[in-house]
Amino acid sequence: MAQKYEKAIAIEKDNIVVDGIDVSGHWNRMFEQRVITEYTPELIEKIADIPGGESFANCYQCAKCVAVCPVDVVGNYGPRKLYRYAQTGLDLTEAPELWLCTTCANCLRVCPKEVNMVKIMPAVREQAILDGKFVPQELQQAFENTAKSGNPLGQPQRKRDAWIQNAGVPVPIIKDLARPVDVLWYVGSYPSYHPRGIDAASAAARIFNALGIDFAILGKEEKDDADSQCLAGEKGLFEMMTEYNIETFNKYEWKELVVTGPHELNAFKNVYPKYGFERPVVHYTTFLARHLDQLKPLLKHPVNKKITYHDPCYLGRHNGEYEAPRKLLEAIPGVELVEMQRNRENGYCCGGGGGGMWMDSFTAKHTTMRLSEKRAMEAASTGANVLAVACPFEVSRFADAVKSTGNEHVDVLDILELVDRSMRGE
Repeated sequence: MAQKYEKAIAIEKDNIVVDGIDVSGHWNRMFEQRVITEYTPELIEKIADIPGGESFANCYQCAKCVAVCPVDVVGNYGPRKLYRYAQTGLDLTEAPELWLCTTCANCLRVCPKEVNMVKIMPAVREQAILDGKFVPQELQQAFENTAKSGNPLGQPQRKRDAWIQNAGVPVPIIKDLARPVDVLWYVGSYPSYHPRGIDAASAAARIFNALGIDFAILGKEEKDDADSQCLAGEKGLFEMMTEYNIETFNKYEWKELVVTGPHELNAFKNVYPKYGFERPVVHYTTFLARHLDQLKPLLKHPVNKKITYHDPCYLGRHNGEYEAPRKLLEAIPGVELVEMQRNRENGYCCGGGGGGMWMDSFTAKHTTMRLSEKRAMEAASTGANVLAVACPFEVSRFADAVKSTGNEHVDVLDILELVDRSMRGE
């Protein structure tokens, strides 16, 4: 049963003086307090009963989450509002708001009651999928592509390692090496297939070679980690991919898994252990920062740019890595690093997490602008001519966003590309 309200009655007087002060006119309008006459907690309890949704019932409407929610900045959304919707009879499994959360965890950072939307939203999304409720078409396509082709882009598995032709250096495939390696590099789907991602992957290969890293990749055996698909509600698909990936990782001998993307880091470090995978995993920025003493002599060419850095949610808030990317940028000669107002733990989301990477058309119907566009404008406001990123999702998202916001003068470059430019002088 939905809440019902008594009709609010306007109180307005043409002429009124309070304590000798004339407050006449329309601006003194007030409303009688609205009284809730009917209320049911059924829908709140329904969500709290879903595994992962338990903390939803903890909300006490303080609204701290709304102030930091990146989606609320550009739309009518916020974790508190979802609770209020449930109070007033909205079934969240049927609401478009269900798909707007990027699972950035900024709300959890400030919530005094630890209402964990990072668990709640994927759980409710999974329930919506199981119940046959509405799922954005773009998201469905990403699910289907992952199931059929091993990646959300729908690209053929046989071309997974075709990008190495662009690297210009040896990129060993562990199956062909037939020996243990120090580093197994998990390249990821977008660095393997997307043109801008390939640029970053090629740069990483050149950097690893220059440092003398004993590394290899899985090549055609590599498939998507499916962490974002899980956050978007497709837990069954995620578990299928997890089983395959763990089996593939365990076929070979290696000491450390280095990943290109923060979402892969989150999957292999925080989620895969629940399925029996417990091996050292590190993001490339953390890995390269450990090798700064060897890397710095290789950075012979200045990159005379004013650079601002975007903190990926799943590298920063979810996994606590803020300094390694900045250390790498500061090590490049000629770089002037400037910070956006929202940075580190308060960084603004790019909009790609939680399935958002594949739902731009859907979110456009429910927001005034894309989160990536808002962030691109913030980057441009610093006076920077380069927006540096450390997530494969962000290169393409921000490259498009700087164009759509009229900030084409801002180049979007992965930190790998900037390090590589300093090494090669290009």
